[in-house]
Amino acid sequence: MRGNPLRHFPGTGTAAASFFVFLYAPVVVLIGLSFNSGRSSTLWEGFTFDWYGVVLDNPDILRAAKNSLIVGVIATVIATVFATIAAIGLDRARFRGMNAVNSVIALPLIVPEIVTAVATLIFFLSIGLKLGLGTVILAHVVFCIPFAYLPIKARLEGMPATFREAAADLYANEWQVFRRITLPLLWPGVIAGAMLAFITSLDDFVISYFVAGPGASTLPIYIFASLRMGVTPEVNAISSLMLVVSILFVSISAWIGRRSR
Repeated sequence: MRGNPLRHFPGTGTAAASFFVFLYAPVVVLIGLSFNSGRSSTLWEGFTFDWYGVVLDNPDILRAAKNSLIVGVIATVIATVFATIAAIGLDRARFRGMNAVNSVIALPLIVPEIVTAVATLIFFLSIGLKLGLGTVILAHVVFCIPFAYLPIKARLEGMPATFREAAADLYANEWQVFRRITLPLLWPGVIAGAMLAFITSLDDFVISYFVAGPGASTLPIYIFASLRMGVTPEVNAISSLMLVVSILFVSISAWIGRRSR
């Protein structure tokens, strides 16, 4: 393999290029059509920024965006706190069921989202919880914990134990070691995990659609409802804005992860 790497295999370059075109060409087309001056979603009639102004002046869109931000911020803070506590607790723990606990924490990443959404809805209805913004936040907290947990856990595993041992040799207690050694070194992982959790919450549709009550529509739910009347440049503009925000947060999270190394 050293003398004949994979990129030299016949057809590998063509297959890779085709894959990226198939994956990203629709996104490029969507962004381009968001600047279409006409109402057609397929026929280009001219260039304009008007649809972004329409989006920012639409009270329904602003209300949905506000709900998405409220859910995203609250769910991210709570999920990141729980993920940090779990990562720190499991980092020093050594017991027989440790791998099983890690698997349970990462389970929402494996279980199909539709299954999680239906199970969460049934649980809320069985305990008599009224559907609304609160149920969306609770569902997002559970769903976002693994996304916040994995970067924090990876950061902890990369921290040398000698730092804590040196602090203990200098008579630092557990709280001082955590506040002055562990937390400053862990902070980049916490920020990266929080950003991943936030963008996951912001983009989620399936779980939000099932557990949201009246007046609790988020941006993905609003976009889905708008698509029932056809794709318009307004929908393209909303999707483009969400795409830009998602790329921004993921890029910052990746940059923080590289800097932390």
